[in-house]
Amino acid sequence: MITAVDTSVLLDIFVADTTYGERSREALRRCGHEGRIVACDIVWAEVTANFPDGEAAQQALERLRVEFSAPDRAAATAAGHSFKDYRRRGGTRARVIPDFIVGAHALAVADRLLTRDRGFYRGYFQGLTLFDPSHQGKPPG
Repeated sequence: MITAVDTSVLLDIFVADTTYGERSREALRRCGHEGRIVACDIVWAEVTANFPDGEAAQQALERLRVEFSAPDRAAATAAGHSFKDYRRRGGTRARVIPDFIVGAHALAVADRLLTRDRGFYRGYFQGLTLFDPSHQGKPPG
């Protein structure tokens, strides 16, 4: 099983978020026991921005067994189409295209996405299995 991970979950762990940190850590641990964990370039960059340098970020991600996985052309194209749909539905935030890349990448290469942003991904990426660590219970398989 391959789990793509979203930035929010990793930052919960790295900043020791008092609300979601332990749940996110446990969910990531569970996903690691079930298979590989991947993060696309957007997630990697967003996480790296919270460390003193790229080497420190890479070491932290590797300790969590998170692998770098860039989206391919098909995923990037799917992200663009989903973003276009978002704008057609009235979405006005121009800077959210990275979220569409995260979702399209997860749909293309993973069996599920570990994220706390279920509503957004559910609304634009039908067929993408979501695992929200903020909700108790077993992740979807």
